Amino acid sequence: MRRKNGFISALLTGALAVSVLAGCGSTAAASAASAASATAAASSAGTESAVTETPASSEEEVTSASSVSSGSAGEPVVSSSNTASSSAAASTSAASEETAQTVGSDDPDSMRVGSLKGPTTMGLVNLMSEAEEGNTEGSYTFTMETQPDAIASEIVSGDLDVALLPANMASIVYNKTQGGISVIDINTLGVLYCVTGDDSITSVSDLAGHTVYSTGQGATPEYALNYLLEKNNVTDCTVEFRSEATEIAALLASDPTAIAILPQPFVTVAEMQNDQLHTAFSLTDAWDAVSDDGSKLLTGVTVVRTEYLQENKDAVDLFLKESADSVDKANSDTADTAALVVKYGIIEKQPVAEKALPECRIVCITGSEMKDSLSGYLNVLCEASPESVGGNLPGDDFYYIP
Repeated sequence: MRRKNGFISALLTGALAVSVLAGCGSTAAASAASAASATAAASSAGTESAVTETPASSEEEVTSASSVSSGSAGEPVVSSSNTASSSAAASTSAASEETAQTVGSDDPDSMRVGSLKGPTTMGLVNLMSEAEEGNTEGSYTFTMETQPDAIASEIVSGDLDVALLPANMASIVYNKTQGGISVIDINTLGVLYCVTGDDSITSVSDLAGHTVYSTGQGATPEYALNYLLEKNNVTDCTVEFRSEATEIAALLASDPTAIAILPQPFVTVAEMQNDQLHTAFSLTDAWDAVSDDGSKLLTGVTVVRTEYLQENKDAVDLFLKESADSVDKANSDTADTAALVVKYGIIEKQPVAEKALPECRIVCITGSEMKDSLSGYLNVLCEASPESVGGNLPGDDFYYIP
C-alpha cells in the first residue's frame, strides 16, 4: 500500500522538520512516562519491571516525549543518565520499525483512512470497530501508523484518501502540494495541561515569577505557551525546555512542587502515580479565555485529497457523519471506548485509557466553526514562525465547508 519515493521523502523532510503536535500519548508513551516516574521512586528492579511492560508500539503526535514522532521538530534526545528513559527510548525505537496496523474493509474501492496511534485516533476507534464488523454505511479501510511522516507521505502519494494529521502539518502539506489536500474537520483540540503539586498555580497569570518545564522548543508547545503568557501579560516566567516528556515526569516525581506543561496521557499517568500532583489548568481553556478571533488551541485535523473530495463528495460527507457518531460515543461511553483503545494498541492499560479519554478533547468540528478555529490557530503559529505552517497561511480552498 506504500509507494514512497525519493521525491515524496524530500518533499516532506522540510515539512517534518517544523511539524509538531501539541501533545499525544501512546502505549509506549504512557509506559515511558510510567517508567520515568518509577525511576525517582522505586528500586532499579521496579524500574526494570515498568520498562518490561512497555510494548513494541510507539505513538503519535508529540514534539515532546519519547520519540513518538521521530520526524517532528521536537525529536527527543535520550538522556543516558536516566536508565528508564533510555530503556523506554529503545523500546520506542523498536516501535518505529513496526509495520502499520490495518483494520476494516478489504474492498479495494473502500475509502483509505490513515491515522496515528494517539488521541486523534481515539475518536475513531468505535467507527473502526464497526467497520471491522461490517456494520458501517460507508466502506473504510483504516491504517494506523506510529510516525506522522508515514501518514503524510501516503496522503501525498495517493496511497491514502483521508488522513488525520497534526494541524500545522496539514497546512505544510497543503502548501507543499499547492492545494492538494483539504481539511474536513478538527478531530482533537489541545491536549496540553499545566501539572504541579503547587496549589497556588491555577491559571496562566499565576506562572509569573516561576520556572515552567516544557517540551517542544521551537515548536507548537513553545508557541502556544508564549502566546498565552503574552495575552496574560506575564513577562517574568522562565521556561526551561526538556527534550522528552519522560524527563519532566521524572522531575515532577522528585519535586512535586515543580511546574510543568505535559500532554495527555502523560498527565494521567503522572497523576495516577503521584497523588501530590494535580492539573492546575488546561492550556486549551486558557486559550479560549483570551481568544478574540474564534481560534482554538488544536492538536489534530482530518484532511482529504482534494481530487478524491471532488470525485467522492457524498462518500466524504458520509465519513464525516459516521466519524461524528464515533466521537459522540467516545465521549459518552468511555468504558467501552477505552477497551477499544487498548484493543487497537493506542494505550496499554484500560484504566489509563478510561481516565485519559475525557481529557483528550476529542471532537468533530466542521464547517465555518472549523475554519474560524483552525485559521486563527494557524495565524498564531505563522506569526511566531512562518515555517511552522509551511511558509504561508492556507487559502480559503483549504477549508471544506459542506
